[in-house]
Amino acid sequence: MYLDHGRWLTAWLMRRMADRHDAADLVQDTFARLCARAPSLEALDEPRAYLTVVAKRLLINRYQRQALEQAYIRSLREAPASHAPSAEERALVLETLLELDRMLDGLAPKVRRAFLLSQLDGLGYTQIAQLLQVSVRTVTRYMSDAYAQCLRLMICAEQ
Repeated sequence: MYLDHGRWLTAWLMRRMADRHDAADLVQDTFARLCARAPSLEALDEPRAYLTVVAKRLLINRYQRQALEQAYIRSLREAPASHAPSAEERALVLETLLELDRMLDGLAPKVRRAFLLSQLDGLGYTQIAQLLQVSVRTVTRYMSDAYAQCLRLMICAEQ
């Protein structure tokens, strides 16, 4: 499949990204994701459509991760010098944020946002419901889904 569609996917991603090396990395990530998840790649009726969906999701994740990193860097710049974390603490926080991002990969955007609003911003379910324009019950379900995803991944990592 890589030989048949790798060049096409690279060109497709290069039209959407500024750096060809980043596009090549994303092509590799896309095929790695396919090999890990798809039971039989040959059975796909529309392999390019499937590749496009996977690549788009990975591209979105990359942009979200970059936005998260930039927000963290901005918050560090705005913090008083006396509260500035050491280089090691910054690296640990960034690593934790990226791991959290990976754990939430695959969740619906509203579920992910609800979880982050709760865990990072400290908002209550009522506040989150108002921001997302959903019921508190829906926020409770979102949080349950996010916790279940994190738990599944932690259990898989231990095995």
